[in-house]
Amino acid sequence: MKIYLNGKLVPEAEAKVSVFDHGLLYGDGVFEGIRVYNGRVFMLWAHIERLYRSAQAIALKIPLSKPALTAAVIRTCRANNIRDGYVRLVVTRGVGTLGLNPFTCRKPGVIVIAAKIQLYPPKLYAQGLRVVTAGTLRNHTEAISPNIKSLNYLNNILAKIEAINAGVEEVIMLNPQGFVAEASGDNIFIIRGNELLTPPISCGTLEGITRNVVMELARQNGLDVREAVLTRYDLYNADEMFLTGTAAEIISVIEMDARAIGRGKPGAKTMELGARFHAFAEENGTLIK
Repeated sequence: MKIYLNGKLVPEAEAKVSVFDHGLLYGDGVFEGIRVYNGRVFMLWAHIERLYRSAQAIALKIPLSKPALTAAVIRTCRANNIRDGYVRLVVTRGVGTLGLNPFTCRKPGVIVIAAKIQLYPPKLYAQGLRVVTAGTLRNHTEAISPNIKSLNYLNNILAKIEAINAGVEEVIMLNPQGFVAEASGDNIFIIRGNELLTPPISCGTLEGITRNVVMELARQNGLDVREAVLTRYDLYNADEMFLTGTAAEIISVIEMDARAIGRGKPGAKTMELGARFHAFAEENGTLIK
């Protein structure tokens, strides 16, 4: 495997960062996870734009232009012969001192990894997920914006530990006010009649790239799509429920906190949206070759 590291493609064994990089020491940096379908990098422009917005929010200047960073992603995919896979694009604060001051870091680090990914076993896409409510609350939106995809993912990791300990694949995270925010790594949707509902950004959810695509596809499919403040009661009583994310794509939730969602199996509207999403993803994106 070849890794893009600060302007060069290097073998995996040589892709190393300094122990003084603030991305390692403090989780000071930003990232994007990007999918590749059928030789196309899906929604690459949207991911690049969001990366720059995250960097702007934490006063991190990315040392490459948007076209140059786009080219670096394509170059890395080509070097690894990726036609269907996953790209992790990372910008760290760079090497600095042991203090918190980010401005001792003179040059941010840029890393691009292109490889394969499988978040959930294939059978779960047909059978659906069981989830539980996490005790770990989502970060307060006034403490850190959910739209900053930072390298500090400890909030999500603590929630993921709860899922593993409970013997399920995912958890539902609530915000400090008790409203539904998101899963440990995915956005949440419910279907109620002809409505498709998802929590707003103000509740602590990331404005996901896949989330936005699914919302538009659902509108085209005749669903009444809107953001809504949701409680666990709303999720328990949904006709259908599913999660979306770059790695997860679209996956049904059939049980939450030992309560069956809908009929306790993947719903027809969710499956239809999943099919529409895959068809769209196969035909849209930035060509690698």
